[in-house]
Amino acid sequence: MAHVNLSALQTLLRALRGRNYRLYCAGQGISLVGTWMQQVAMSWLVYRMTGSAYLLGVVGFASRAPTFLLAPFAGVLADRWNRHHLLMLTQALAMLQAALLAAAVLYGVIQVWHIVVLCLLLGAITALEIPARQTLVVELVDREHLGNAIALNSSMVHISQLIGPAVAGMLVASVGEGVCFILNGASYLAVLLALAAMRLPPSPHLKSPRRRVLQELRDGVTYSFGFRPIRNLLLLIALLSLVGTPYSVLLPVFAKELLHGDAHTFGFMMTAGAGGALAGTAYLASRKSVLGHPGLIVVSGVSFALGIGAFALSTNIVLSLASLTLAGFGIMTLAATSNTVLQTILEEDKRGRVMSLYATAWMVFPFGSYLVGVLADLIGPRWTILLGAACCLVGTFLFGRYLPRMRAQVHTIYLKMGIIKDPA
Repeated sequence: MAHVNLSALQTLLRALRGRNYRLYCAGQGISLVGTWMQQVAMSWLVYRMTGSAYLLGVVGFASRAPTFLLAPFAGVLADRWNRHHLLMLTQALAMLQAALLAAAVLYGVIQVWHIVVLCLLLGAITALEIPARQTLVVELVDREHLGNAIALNSSMVHISQLIGPAVAGMLVASVGEGVCFILNGASYLAVLLALAAMRLPPSPHLKSPRRRVLQELRDGVTYSFGFRPIRNLLLLIALLSLVGTPYSVLLPVFAKELLHGDAHTFGFMMTAGAGGALAGTAYLASRKSVLGHPGLIVVSGVSFALGIGAFALSTNIVLSLASLTLAGFGIMTLAATSNTVLQTILEEDKRGRVMSLYATAWMVFPFGSYLVGVLADLIGPRWTILLGAACCLVGTFLFGRYLPRMRAQVHTIYLKMGIIKDPA
């Protein structure tokens, strides 16, 4: 039995056999805890200062709108520049942003417009960071371990989401938001040290011929939307980002006004979603093959929609946490599965651009955040989230209608790449 358990654990963590990927996970894991602490503390700070769901939406918009606008160009840079060095630069800049936010809070001069400006700055930094990080992971592991590495990377995000919001809730309630921002700034040292310790061979994509930035961007868009499996994935993600995932913007409203809780309640709600997401990553990491991933995208989309729909209707904290757990499982499984499918079927010299469009699809979120803030004031938070859940169900159904053809196209690519063997 012990041998079986050890074998299962080795399968679950097989991507960690690589030294560079172990360093990446160690540094990124610590930094992500700080990131979640800052996100929770910032949302609570804005709502405490203003009591406005609308301004929560504005701040959510400001933190992600620059990423939406700049990520496609950042993808071109990720295909041109050294991704390792680019990631180090972004982490240093993010540490500076956290330090500025902490100073403004601790000196008692913070205003909402300060938060908006600093969120815009962080969004621009994130635009550079996302394609560099997404594409660097491929260079840190063997191709056969890519799906496992992406699942473990997602599990890191959600383990940190389990820890960060809970710690932030306690710190905000006891000593205030400023300490959370200080700890987030300090956490970037871990990822910078880990990146500096890596030993990486020259990147093959740096040898590709270069053209004008706009021409390379156009080539990436044409390639992505000209191939139906990539196009359908990007469109589904964009829909869920616009009408589904912005439910998180309204969590402070549900915690305080509808469930009559406080910062601890808000932290527990964030943690519940992370718990479901972590269960999803554990399941995906345990899978030995990428076969069956397209079908999982449909299942996870339905799970997410049902989860946020049930949360919107709930008046009980236990049911609310259970619903958020289901939603977290669904959206994480969809994100990691779609990421794995994309990373295994796209062409290497266009990886940065395709993954930047993938990031852009997720970054439709700020527009959804703004829309959610407006709708919550007009029709109430419950109906706003229910409407989003219904749209997610419809979108997932439309994606599912194309699923048999997508499976056939992806199967053909997997055969050419040697991921699966031809039965003949």
